Amino acid sequence: MKLSNRVKEVPFSATRVLGPYAEEARKKGKKVHHLNIGAPDTNVPDEFFEAIADIKTRTLPYAPSKGIESLREEISKYYKDKGVDFDAEEIVITNGASEALLYAIISITDLGDNILTSNPFYTNYLTAFRELGISPNIFETSVTDGYRLPPYEEIVKSIDSNTKGILLSNPSNPTGVVYTKEEVERIVKAAVEYDLYIIADEVYREFVFDNLEFYSFGQVEGIKDRLILVDSISKRFGACGARIGCISTKNEELLKEFVKLATSRLAVSTVDQIGATALYQISDKYFKEINEEYDLRRNTIIEELNKIEDIEVYKPQGAFYVMPKLPVEDALDFAKWLLTDFDVDGETLMVAPGGGFFYGREDKRHIRLAYVMNVEDLKKSITILKEGLREYRKLKNL
Repeated sequence: MKLSNRVKEVPFSATRVLGPYAEEARKKGKKVHHLNIGAPDTNVPDEFFEAIADIKTRTLPYAPSKGIESLREEISKYYKDKGVDFDAEEIVITNGASEALLYAIISITDLGDNILTSNPFYTNYLTAFRELGISPNIFETSVTDGYRLPPYEEIVKSIDSNTKGILLSNPSNPTGVVYTKEEVERIVKAAVEYDLYIIADEVYREFVFDNLEFYSFGQVEGIKDRLILVDSISKRFGACGARIGCISTKNEELLKEFVKLATSRLAVSTVDQIGATALYQISDKYFKEINEEYDLRRNTIIEELNKIEDIEVYKPQGAFYVMPKLPVEDALDFAKWLLTDFDVDGETLMVAPGGGFFYGREDKRHIRLAYVMNVEDLKKSITILKEGLREYRKLKNL
């Protein structure tokens, strides 16, 4: 029997592709530091667990397919406090932002269509594209200027008759760039001129540094018919395992389709929605403290990376990722070697090879690092990276 070509084309996530090597390293007694995946080590606020512990019902029915009303109301309040006008009825709760992304793409594309996005982009976007039988069209960005958007003319060069929407992560995973108001409006101009939807992935909106002001696509006037906003509690509250996301739009026709898709999987976890409702009720003090912690981590990892010879790095402005260019010929081979053949006092490092975040070009020199651990472990991790690079380059005569 034959498997489908479609499933064969679905790639492994770049953040997990080296998992078996990490497992073997652990079996050998090595401690593996994980900078490969954006899984925050910060505590989920107590309110989440208290709300779940306070559940008194002895039955656990399906929640409404659209999501529990109290949660959608709290998300609506959160958005409106940020200048983004979505009512509770315009929000659908999803199983993480991943399901929200699938709903968006299913609703606006047919087989053979494409979505325009930046290069590099979040590795699981390609997974979603391949699952649904479409492809990305891309415009290039570069480590040299911190992965800023290219000029308008370069962006629209990649639009063709099969392009149905523009997908952008802001702040960006994998690069950590925060797009300015002018850059956001550059994308809006392209979408309006070429009659495209905008899928705005804003799950990292709370993680913005250097006193920058985040500018949401939801704050732009005149695009309510084409805007799809994707969001999640995974990063905002460090609650990755709860799998609560949402998708929002003011386009009534689109909204109807999102709800229809939601009914096909019946419901999102009732228990996690109750916990998530409590999260959206906590004070802004939480966001201030968590932002300060990640700013410290960002400054630490950049300071340590700058000590490495011949590395090309920049200072990201948001999210909790940085994507440097290494002085090696094959970052995937180097990343494997770190796990299989190298350690410092019994400790080694797992990173995400950058090639899995690029499309349409053979990129072998970048890695993505997620600074989601405490400062001391970050310093130790980058020391391992530095020593590893020195030994690997000597081994490969680089």
